[in-house]
Amino acid sequence: MGCFECCIKCLGGVPYASLVATILCFSGVALFCGCGHVALTGTVSILESHFSKVASDHAMLTDIIQLMQYVIYGIASFFFLYGIILLAEGFYTTSAVKELHSEFKTTICGRCISGMFVFLTYILGVAWLGVFGFSAVPVFLFYNMWSTCATMKSSVSNLTDIDSICVDVRQYGIIPWSATPGKACGSTLGDICNTSEFYLSYHLYIVACAGAGATVIALLIYMMATTYNFAVLKFKSREDCCTKF
Repeated sequence: MGCFECCIKCLGGVPYASLVATILCFSGVALFCGCGHVALTGTVSILESHFSKVASDHAMLTDIIQLMQYVIYGIASFFFLYGIILLAEGFYTTSAVKELHSEFKTTICGRCISGMFVFLTYILGVAWLGVFGFSAVPVFLFYNMWSTCATMKSSVSNLTDIDSICVDVRQYGIIPWSATPGKACGSTLGDICNTSEFYLSYHLYIVACAGAGATVIALLIYMMATTYNFAVLKFKSREDCCTKF
């Protein structure tokens, strides 16, 4: 067998579905965790500077955001390991690899592990659908503030009192109703929208939401790949049982 034929045969053993899913998963999780972490920090800074001057009013929110940032560290570490494990499992169970190793045998332990990956990937896929929906909430809130600022800059706003145009973040439950000032109106609101913190946080939340969506797509690909791998293992086990008799 020549070098070219050997390379072609080796490339045939690459689980391309798992490889694409791993790259997409790593990219999506990296965008979600990195951008989400920075955006949360910027959100706290905006609240402290413009909407909640008293630290005790947003102390609980600050603690929750810090907890979410620690959770982000855990998510990044977990999916880095999980993606590598699923990619290795894809290499192990791909049908082309079995053709390269004629003595490939399935075991009950191997089938159980493959079935566990199928179940765990489905659970993670459902969980990340929730994460994707949750990550769209800050995008919606920042979009409302941005659209309000855009309204003030439009020609229609010249016909009304600009100071009557306000954004009250207390109505979203982010900070308590006792927080002061709790809202921003007119030129103050325009100054907030023009800050680099607002601009950066808004776009980082959008990228984080897109990263969560990419992770959902990656998990869907993982679902199909792990389900196929498990089915192949089941078929191979039946084939091994038939050859014994």
